[in-house]
Amino acid sequence: MTTKTLRVAGNLRSIRAMLAAVLMFSIMDTIMKLLSAEFPAMQVAALRSLASLPLVCAYVAWRGGFGSIMQVRWPLHLLRAAIGIVMLALFAYGVRGLSLAEAYTIFFIGPILITALSVFVLKERVNRARWLAIAIGMAGVLVVLRPSGDGFLTLGGLAILVAAVCYAVSAVAGRVLARSDSSEQMVFWLMLLMAIGATLLALPDWTPVQARHLPLLAGLALSGFLAQLAITEAFNHGEASVVAPFEYTALACGIAIDWALWQTLPDQITLIGAAIIIGSGLYLIRHETSHAEAEHP
Repeated sequence: MTTKTLRVAGNLRSIRAMLAAVLMFSIMDTIMKLLSAEFPAMQVAALRSLASLPLVCAYVAWRGGFGSIMQVRWPLHLLRAAIGIVMLALFAYGVRGLSLAEAYTIFFIGPILITALSVFVLKERVNRARWLAIAIGMAGVLVVLRPSGDGFLTLGGLAILVAAVCYAVSAVAGRVLARSDSSEQMVFWLMLLMAIGATLLALPDWTPVQARHLPLLAGLALSGFLAQLAITEAFNHGEASVVAPFEYTALACGIAIDWALWQTLPDQITLIGAAIIIGSGLYLIRHETSHAEAEHP
């Protein structure tokens, strides 16, 4: 097989994995939305981490990652765990009042913020065209939030926006951490520290978990675990510039789930804002690809 054929095959495999990851993440977020109607937001974050911890431990053991599990950069692991707790709690709080499609639209600003943060943290160069795309993406968020007062400029909308900022900061910190620590170390300590921290913070207002919640918790653990495996598979075998745009299919999943479970659809202005954010994100991906090919043809 030629190099081109192998590349195409790898990209197709990765696209399928990304679509599976988007579906699993959508299921996970749906369950978090259902749980947020009955539990405090911090407890939902704790349940998300606690439910996934056994599967993460089994995965790390299967990969043989416990041998060097303690040899890590603790400050960055603690930072990522703290950010992860805040992100999950804010997301759970936000989706309590917003539909999944609305929450996803605001959250799409995360990848754009990663590009902006990479300038200050990773010392990457961002030219004028990329700064313009970042500004346009932020304008798209303002379209969705509609600061005039008739949109989603509510505590829920702002919570999702701050959660997206947390996601971007955690992603950049993860890229720094990946220079020294293995993926097994990163996923194990993130989930364990988040489970401990979120549980301690949720204890004062803890609501008892009933037997009817167990299927939801099992689905939360399995969907989150499979989503993480699928997204890792997606970026391990395909070109990021080809695979990453398929993350935006989450909006279609969110719209379908909203209609199926709650009979709600996003309005026209929300869809316009989503188009602006997604368009700027796709431009950044394409610009990054052409820039890399120019430097390394």
